[in-house]
Amino acid sequence: QVQLVESGGGLVQAGGSLRLSCAASGRTFSRYTMGWFRQAPGKEREFVAAISWIGGINTVYADSVKGRFTISRDNAKNTVYLQMNSLNPEDTAVYFCAADTRLTLSDPTPRTYDYAYWGQGTQVTVSS
Repeated sequence: QVQLVESGGGLVQAGGSLRLSCAASGRTFSRYTMGWFRQAPGKEREFVAAISWIGGINTVYADSVKGRFTISRDNAKNTVYLQMNSLNPEDTAVYFCAADTRLTLSDPTPRTYDYAYWGQGTQVTVSS
């Protein structure tokens, strides 16, 4: 079992920044691929970013956030982060942290069904 707890969401003006954190349980956290997803009202959950560590650090980003968001992890703290800069109202959503525990050597996956564990989410609201 892996438990994930997100924090760091809030209300920010357009152009501002936020850093989300996701604390994970589990002794093998460093071997998991970790992802961030988001879901806006009335829309499906969508991939934001993912990071793996096996064989080196690999990151993948959705085109909509590339160059503005940065995913990182601190394996000593069992925590993954999402630094979000240049936020705009279209980034408003509930942001979820997720763990892919398959221990694959593939690139980080953007597919929701590859992630077995999910946090409860944290709300990010960007005002115009």
